[in-house]
Amino acid sequence: MSSFLLGLIKRPLECIPAVILGLLLNLLDAISYGMITFPLNNPIFASFGPDGISMFFVSCIVAQIVYSCGGSIFPGGNGSMMIEVVPFLHIMAEQIVMYVGEEHKQQVIASTMVAFALSSIMTGLAFFLLGAFNLGSLIGFFPRHILVGTIGGVGWFLVITGIEVSGRLEENFSYTIPMFRKVFLDQHTLTLWSAALGAALLLRLIQQRYNNALIVPAFYMILPVAFYLVLAMARLDVNQVRNDGWIFPLVESDLPFWHFYTNFNFAMVDWQAVAKTIPAMMALTFFGVLHVPINVPALGVSTNKDDVNVNRELIAHGMSNAISGCLGSVQNYLVYTNSLLFIRSGGDSRLAGLMLAGATMALWMIGPWIVGYVPTLVVGSLIFHLGFDLLKEALFDTWGSVHYLEYITICMIIFFMAIWGFVEGILVGIVMACIFFVVQNSRLTDAIRSMHTGQELRSTVRRLYRQQKFLKHVGRQIQVIKLQGYLFFGTINQVEKAIRGMLDERAWEMSPVRFLILDLQLVQGIDFSAAEAFVRIRRLLKKREVYMILCNIARHSDQAKALMKAGMWADEMDDDDDLKCFEYLNDALEWCENTLLRAYFARVPFHRIPVPIKDTSTADSEETHIDMISDASPRHKMVTKAIQQLLPDTNVPQMYSNLSQPTLLMVQALSELTFDEIPVEFYHKLAGYFKKETYSRGQCLWKEGDRAECLIVLEQGSLRSLMSTANSSISPGSNSSKDYNVVVESILPGTVVGELGLFTGGPHRTRSLIAEQDSVLWKLTQESFAKMRKDDPQIANQFIMLSLHFSSDRLETMTRYAFQLH
Repeated sequence: MSSFLLGLIKRPLECIPAVILGLLLNLLDAISYGMITFPLNNPIFASFGPDGISMFFVSCIVAQIVYSCGGSIFPGGNGSMMIEVVPFLHIMAEQIVMYVGEEHKQQVIASTMVAFALSSIMTGLAFFLLGAFNLGSLIGFFPRHILVGTIGGVGWFLVITGIEVSGRLEENFSYTIPMFRKVFLDQHTLTLWSAALGAALLLRLIQQRYNNALIVPAFYMILPVAFYLVLAMARLDVNQVRNDGWIFPLVESDLPFWHFYTNFNFAMVDWQAVAKTIPAMMALTFFGVLHVPINVPALGVSTNKDDVNVNRELIAHGMSNAISGCLGSVQNYLVYTNSLLFIRSGGDSRLAGLMLAGATMALWMIGPWIVGYVPTLVVGSLIFHLGFDLLKEALFDTWGSVHYLEYITICMIIFFMAIWGFVEGILVGIVMACIFFVVQNSRLTDAIRSMHTGQELRSTVRRLYRQQKFLKHVGRQIQVIKLQGYLFFGTINQVEKAIRGMLDERAWEMSPVRFLILDLQLVQGIDFSAAEAFVRIRRLLKKREVYMILCNIARHSDQAKALMKAGMWADEMDDDDDLKCFEYLNDALEWCENTLLRAYFARVPFHRIPVPIKDTSTADSEETHIDMISDASPRHKMVTKAIQQLLPDTNVPQMYSNLSQPTLLMVQALSELTFDEIPVEFYHKLAGYFKKETYSRGQCLWKEGDRAECLIVLEQGSLRSLMSTANSSISPGSNSSKDYNVVVESILPGTVVGELGLFTGGPHRTRSLIAEQDSVLWKLTQESFAKMRKDDPQIANQFIMLSLHFSSDRLETMTRYAFQLH
């Protein structure tokens, strides 16, 4: 029991040093912040300094009790009014004076008191809603440099306020010649505010030499003592010094600590005047909300707390501000510096926080008489000191650490806040931030990730050698532009400029374009201006008879919806000649290659192996579009030149036109893969090892994981190699293509597939293979291949060498395709 009683006595005693320090900080803040809560240079509020101090203490006490009773995770967190809210309070008071008129003093006072209280309630409501709905993270999306600029604007306001308070000006500081004469040419006024400025500069010099957080409290404890020592040594009359403006006027000795409540007279409130202050209230609320996500995490890092919840702190701030407003006081916030000093001095407990609240309440109840003995240079120098700190944070600390456009925004916010006002300055900052954001993103964000031709980027379709060779010659007619990021009015011009350069006469003669593929896979969004730009691009391409193809865009995506609203969409059944839309880039490339090959087949009608057309409904229109091109056009010349170069190759298969299957198929598939003369007996013997099979559409030839027991050469139809999803399954003979969602490769007649598995004896297939159309194929089984190697090793070796051409070509195509996906 004795140890328990000892603990009850010991714990409060241990908190006393921290409570004394916290009380001193609250007193200094009350004298500086609270003293200027009202615009003292206005005659109506000239005697409201003590009331401002009392309101400061009430707000401080409410915040301290809410935080220390469990509202905040910081048991020793200190809360009080922020100096940054003072400009907004002055704006509200001045707006009410202008609306009501100085001759109606009681209405002005009553309306101002109500406006201050309502602004606290509004701030509390905003804090509470943000925390209750877990929206604290949204505050982080607000541009930091606008907040920094606003802080700089407050710093400039404090410097001007320091001149007003310490210089004992009777009107607001204005940027006029008479005011400059009063401030800089009136010797008495200049001496008053220069003394306060000199004290503030002396403090900064001391801080540069001694880096200790207790320097400021110690300085302002010594400064008033030194002031009165000078008066005593000079034997000056205190009353005369007070009359000269060096000490604040005396407060009535019988003025109670709760005097500011007598200013509330709801019968005298001009509610229309109060309504005029709502924009300033909203700006004050908005500015205050931005500080919590800065102060709270910073204090968490400094006190080694990893479980800081910003939403919880927002709720606590909401409660403290709402209660403060209901009690007729001003806003309050968790003060980082005061809290850190208090905690490190032994105040890291809820008991210490409650003791500080009690001590502050006792200081409040002593009464405001102390104000009549405070030197103006003490308050003025403290205001100057705070103003310099904020200006340094905004202008000096950001120099070289932010983009120059952001720094210009910070300077402009400070300038317009000084000239026009705080609300206007914030609005100017937001507008400038939006403009500079567009400018920066337009300059720094590249809407075009890469550009490729059809020679560099081919579809994953296995084709005959002569078809691959033809496409290699004319592949430059396919242009692929991979777009990225968010396409808006600031970046879409890059795309237009690139396309116009592509269609320039000189570039067109060197590399004519028939297909322009715009890959939208990495596009995050399209705004209205960008969608309209696509319409202009389409008209530009149509004049040149160029297909405009959009790919990697799902029909139900936001990007597709934006394009649909602009009329930039074509479904598979649409007959638009110039616009096509595909879900995948590979499908778009395949369609372009097939369309080019139709021009080839139209001029080489004796070619034995046709190209399958997936969409026969548009075949006529596509061929017509090709035929419409002038024979003198660069595209026609390119196609003609490619065909002329390939004509000797196309005559080779005609030498064997009287052969039967599968010998003729072997000739067509393999004869062009080497420059060596291969006797027809090779193809006869090779064909003897193959077995003919037919598959209907949708039937599975093999599935992923099966043993590699054969290779095939396709005679008719088409096949698809598919990559299965995790839960897909497929069985031979079933129409199960719907179980696969990724097409890896298309196989056309005259090509070999499955060769690597057979030659290497691979344990299983890495992809599944199904018939996309009714197909006829010739199969070489593992047993037949083993017999070939035993009976005809030379034929087996030569067949392996020729077949590896398909593997090499597939590897090159898939590698190029894979590396250009992103």
